Amino acid sequence: MELNEKNILVVGGSSGIGLSLVKLLHQHNANVYVVSRSIANEWPGTVHYLKADVTGNLDGLEVFLPQSLHGLVYSVGSINLKPFIRLTDEDFLNDFRLNVLGAASVIRQAVGPLKKASGASIVLISSVAASTGMPYHASIAAAKGAVEGLALSLAAEFAVQHIRVNVAAPALTDTPLAQNLLSTPEKREASAKRHPLGKIGRPEDISRMIAFLLSEESSWMTGQIVGIDGGLGNLKTS
Repeated sequence: MELNEKNILVVGGSSGIGLSLVKLLHQHNANVYVVSRSIANEWPGTVHYLKADVTGNLDGLEVFLPQSLHGLVYSVGSINLKPFIRLTDEDFLNDFRLNVLGAASVIRQAVGPLKKASGASIVLISSVAASTGMPYHASIAAAKGAVEGLALSLAAEFAVQHIRVNVAAPALTDTPLAQNLLSTPEKREASAKRHPLGKIGRPEDISRMIAFLLSEESSWMTGQIVGIDGGLGNLKTS
């Protein structure tokens, strides 16, 4: 996978899938730029870091970015699972701000450097819940559905500028964000059984696909929603 000396921005790279991706990009000799609310002790020393909250002020982002940006990954998300009757308007708005407006704001400020790369890649993160009906997922499924719609529109708009836009759509992955859903052996076993492949996703499963979508190996892919979900989205095995 050729990422040597590529400038890659990872938004939300301090834990879970984002942290796994930062490590993987470093292994492939990419120049990694991270925007997140906190620093991860596991980052390699060469990481460029900007402390910021995507729902707040991102005024420093344009100055932080390199002149040419070959890849952008928005690895920020939420798991807000409630019965629909308990979801408030603010729940829907918070999920939308974090997952959709945050991504739009980052991309808007990064378009200039992405254009200068003469062949860049944007990867957004959705969820299997956006296309597979699941109870208690109304708010996050709505937000992730909007992420997919944003990605498809941008893929069409940016194609002439040779900026590709794709989406990785995982199922439940063993990350700090999902710790409450995987907090006991019984919960882990039940979750694994829901997936046709009989196991829970790992951050590395997702980060490897993202790295592929950033690389030249996927240079003829844009506007795609790639499911990395253990078969949950498309298969019924019982």
